[in-house]
Amino acid sequence: MEVSKTKSSFYRRLYVAYLIDSGVASSVPALTDVTGMPRRTAQDTIAALADLDIVCEFEQLDGARNHAGGYRIRDWGAIDRRWIDGNLQTIKTVLGYP
Repeated sequence: MEVSKTKSSFYRRLYVAYLIDSGVASSVPALTDVTGMPRRTAQDTIAALADLDIVCEFEQLDGARNHAGGYRIRDWGAIDRRWIDGNLQTIKTVLGYP
């Protein structure tokens, strides 16, 4: 199945936001472990969530140093997270993620 770069980019952003919000992967290393995507792609995807009006913030662990902590989704904007729940397998298939 041929998928446009626009669609795959959109799905990647939705999937990363979903993984962060569900607590499966709240850090870049965890995202790379779960998805197999390169570190830079994970970082760029997190940064691009704002383009969809998804508010994603990094929370530093109390007393921790060296950026120890994780990302949290504060607001989904116009995105309906329930749609992602219902279409998760399709999103993963399109992206080629396990």
